[in-house]
Amino acid sequence: MRQLTIAILALALLIMPVQASLDKGLLVYFDFDKADGKTLINRANKHNGTMNDKVKLTAKGKYKGGLDCTDPDSSVTVESFPELEKYSDNTYMFWINFTKGTNSKWSQIVAKKAPGSDRSPGIWICPDTLNLHWRYNPGNKGTDRCGPTGEGSKFALNKWYHAAGVNKGSELRLYIDGKEVTKATGIPSPSKQGKEKLYIGKTGYRSATFLLDDLAVYDRALSEAEVNEAKNGKLSTAVDPQAKLAVKWGDIRLTSD
Repeated sequence: MRQLTIAILALALLIMPVQASLDKGLLVYFDFDKADGKTLINRANKHNGTMNDKVKLTAKGKYKGGLDCTDPDSSVTVESFPELEKYSDNTYMFWINFTKGTNSKWSQIVAKKAPGSDRSPGIWICPDTLNLHWRYNPGNKGTDRCGPTGEGSKFALNKWYHAAGVNKGSELRLYIDGKEVTKATGIPSPSKQGKEKLYIGKTGYRSATFLLDDLAVYDRALSEAEVNEAKNGKLSTAVDPQAKLAVKWGDIRLTSD
């Protein structure tokens, strides 16, 4: 019995730092499981998103629900708030499923605008090939046509991919499905922010054609281990006290059987 108690305490100590770590610096987290009318609940804080009439939730998310951006005019906006205006190092990550490919136009996935800039970062698919163009201004630096195995590779249709862009200082590391596939240098440091919105889907560009799940924005650079913890589903428990307890109890049950 004493050995079992020690094992339970040790397991709890292992679980808690991961949850606390993924919660640190989280500015925006949409799980897309439900909405209040056209309001998307930001589970990180009170700064919610607003859906236009062309975007909708779907039951075909990576986990439970997801965001359906299959209309070219699909758009979600998050109004400016102080923490979103101040970050320099940052991490953007999400699950994405492209339901259609290129359409001869630059097509937006996510953009954090800043005064005089639409790429802080701006994330698109390219007009001629299905991969990620992940850029920062000034200088328009970042990835160039990067797919699941690096620059020049292409994403498949109707398949879920986990993407994470981690900006630390002048470097951007892009992870696909938890693995670093490219590194870009020359990113503005510090990043210029300001009172501009965060967008999903259409901005001045049309929306790409995709489903989205588990979008998270941080005001810090996550480690590779943290990216993989989020990819493996630990982000939800990091922001949900009841889920944290459920995970701990479930793991304890496995230990004691």
